[in-house]
Amino acid sequence: MAMNGFALLPLLFAILLGLRSLRITQQGNSVLVERLGTFSRTLQPGISVVIPILEKTVSRQSLKEQVLDVRPQSCITKDNVRISVDAVVYWQLVDHFKSYYAVLDMETALVNLVLTQIRSEVGLIDLDQTFSARQQINDRLLQELDMATDPWGIKVTRVELRDILPSDGVSAAMEEQMTAERRKRATILDSEGAKEAAINVALGEAEALVLDAEARSKALVIDAEATAQQQKLLAQARAQAAATLAQVLEQHPTAAEAVRLLLAKDWMTMGEQLAQAKGGSVLMVDPHSPGSLLAALRELQQDPKG
Repeated sequence: MAMNGFALLPLLFAILLGLRSLRITQQGNSVLVERLGTFSRTLQPGISVVIPILEKTVSRQSLKEQVLDVRPQSCITKDNVRISVDAVVYWQLVDHFKSYYAVLDMETALVNLVLTQIRSEVGLIDLDQTFSARQQINDRLLQELDMATDPWGIKVTRVELRDILPSDGVSAAMEEQMTAERRKRATILDSEGAKEAAINVALGEAEALVLDAEARSKALVIDAEATAQQQKLLAQARAQAAATLAQVLEQHPTAAEAVRLLLAKDWMTMGEQLAQAKGGSVLMVDPHSPGSLLAALRELQQDPKG
């Protein structure tokens, strides 16, 4: 029995060595294997065999995208303003061999590189640009970090500046500047409103004067047309009356005495009206001579303009 037990020892030892030689690599991970201190191969996901004593795994890393939180860093802008900046860097391992053998502590090296690049980029711009051009800064940081980390087997996928905080004194000065700017804008808006109001009032008064002048002009034209029409009708009436009177005198010669009496009664009134009428005619006749009156009436009938 004792001999059988000793015979099983080599078998158990071989089984243990076989189990220790098995390596399980999960999906999304990478494992480096060295043989006698020299790089041998990279294990693929699944079950792999590593020769005990001769080979060993030296590094196991994830191939998934990772996040690096960069602590706040004091920086000085182009216009000599001190600010505090922190960032978030998204990166991914693309070459495990380079990252293990090219740099001793990859994450520390990456953090220091990010801080150096942030200081460099912030030092090229003014304080105002750090707020307005944040996306441009992120793009430049991404490009520069991606180029710098390529020898390390790292792919930087995104860089985001998270917080940009000026000092307390600078913040107070910025608040005062913004307050003054808002006051300036309010003053400009008030003055523009007053200017527009004055212009509108002046335009309204000018339009009112124009409308009043047009109304007066139209009224004068209407009055003149009415007066001219009245004078025309009056002249036509006088002409028709003179023609009728002339016909009566020709048909009834005995009516001359009645005409003389009528003319003697209204002669003064008729003379004044004819003398004051615009464009009127004055009949210079002898009221005691029916012949001259008849001749004057005929002349007035032939010339209605009188």
